[in-house]
Formats: sequence, C-alpha cells, structure tokens
Amino acid sequence: MRLILHFANLFLRGTALMLCLVGAVAGLACLGGAFSDRLDALAHAAPLWMACSLLGLVLALAASRDAERRALVGVAALGVASLLVLMAPELSSILRPPEKPAKDAATLKLIQFNLWAENHDPEATAAWILAQHADVVITEESGGAAGPVVQALKKAYPYGTICRAKQGCDTRIHSRWPIIDEHDVYGDGEHLASTWATLRHPRGDFTVVGAHFTWPIPAGRWQAQSRLLTGKLARFPKDSLILTGDFNSTPWSWGLRRQDKALGLERRTHALASWPTGEFSRLASAPFPVLPIDQVYAGKAWKTVKVERGPSLGSDHRPIVAILAR
Repeated sequence: MRLILHFANLFLRGTALMLCLVGAVAGLACLGGAFSDRLDALAHAAPLWMACSLLGLVLALAASRDAERRALVGVAALGVASLLVLMAPELSSILRPPEKPAKDAATLKLIQFNLWAENHDPEATAAWILAQHADVVITEESGGAAGPVVQALKKAYPYGTICRAKQGCDTRIHSRWPIIDEHDVYGDGEHLASTWATLRHPRGDFTVVGAHFTWPIPAGRWQAQSRLLTGKLARFPKDSLILTGDFNSTPWSWGLRRQDKALGLERRTHALASWPTGEFSRLASAPFPVLPIDQVYAGKAWKTVKVERGPSLGSDHRPIVAILAR
C-alpha cells in the first residue's frame, strides 16, 4: 500500500511540474505575440494555459514537499501573472454598465451567427432566429446544411446580400430595410468571406458589414485579411458603421487588439464566448463555449443597450444578439 501511495505521489508531483511549466512557458510566449504573429497564435488558447497553471498550482500545494512546493508555486505564479497581463483588460471590460440611450433614440436589433455548413438542426436554428424579430441578421457559413435556414430567412427578410466572388463566400446580410448598395470585400490577391450593405433607414442610412476570417494558424493570412478589411472600410462613415462576424480571433490576442485600434470602431462584445458549442465535430462535443471569436463593432453614433449570447442550436457557434440605439 505504501508503494502505491508513493507512486501516486510521484505521479501527482510530476503532473504538477509539467502543468506549471506548460502554463509558464505558454504564458511568456503569449506575451511575445506583441512582436511575433507566430507566438500570437498561442494567445488564443490563453484560457487553456491559465487552466494548466492553476491546476498545476493546486497539485503542487497538495502533493509536493516544502522546497519543491515553493519552486512550483513560483513557476505557476509566473504563468498566471503572464496570462493575467494578457487577459485582464478584456475580462475587466465586462464590468462596464450598459449605456442609456436618449428617449427618442431609434433601436436596432441584430443577430450575428455563424450557421455552420454542417448545421445538424437547421429547422430549430431558423425558428429561433425568426422568433427574435431582429432587424438585421448577419450569417456566415450560410451554405451546405445551413441552406434551409437561409431559405427561411428570405421569407421573413425581403432584402439580402450574397457574396458573388468566385472563391467560397457564404457570408450574407438579411435586412428588413431596403439595401441601396452592397458588395463583396476582396483585393490585393487576398479574398475575405465578407460582404457589406448600406441600408435605407428612416433615421438615416448606415452600412453593415459581415465578415468571416480564416483561422489564425498558420500565421500570416489572418493578418492579411485584417489589413484588407481595415483598408476597405476606410471609405465608410465611421460614426454609423456596424461590423460583425466570425473573426476566428480572441480579444486577448495581439492581432485583434491591433485590428480594434486600426478600425476606429468600438467593439461591443466583451469576453462573450461563442465557440465551440454542442456537437462541434464528429468526434467531440462541448458543454459550453470557451473562446469569444464572434464579434460586434459599431461606430460612436450607436449606444450599446444589450449584448448577449444565444442558445446552442444546430451550429458549432452560439449566436450573438446585440441591441444598439442611435
């Protein structure tokens, strides 16, 4: 029995060492993302590295000897501190109170939703969207198994866009208000699954943009798409502009921070995890989303009334519901 306990203790101590080292090394590498796009790719998994550090700390306190415990606690603390530097600004932003719009302000309800081309319950997905009675719905991965959702939206929303680019683009904007101009986003040899539409509204026209970015791994193409989008949006009035999409990038990454600054818009989604959810692959399912990769931006003319996450439906993403007032 003593031998079994001895080996169990060795296993726990070894696991604590491994977890503490992984958290500390990854945390420091994430900070290096300020200078390297390749290292920045690690920053998206910051919650995982934080979990490694905290679990390693718990195991170190429970199973390690005094001198060893102090060393492991120091290593774990290094990882936690590095990751807090990275994540704290975003996590603290959720404490901001909602804005109070003027009494005569016009409200806009929009839904941002990656429908997923492998959507396994399009009927429930469409029913939920329609029940929200949103003014504008922006969808990505609107083809494949998600096709019935788009067909249902066409009946409820008389105006819509579709990417006409030769390359795959299933990003669409569905609107209750007339679309007076719209186009895809492409150029400089890079294509982004994005489209924009200028809407005719009684209180004044404004432009809505939907975007679906590539994964940030391998580094390079995501950054190129970010520069492309930022450049293309420079033509629109910033005060009334709205941008939403699946950015495949977390708000504690250096890449999204640079994009936030370059866009000149205010991101209205703060630490709102949207992926993965439900049966997000044939081999795995997620009880709750971990990464906040679906974002909503808006210009200064818009006040944030409410931003919330929708339920798990047939997609591997949760929908984002935003109510803005102008």
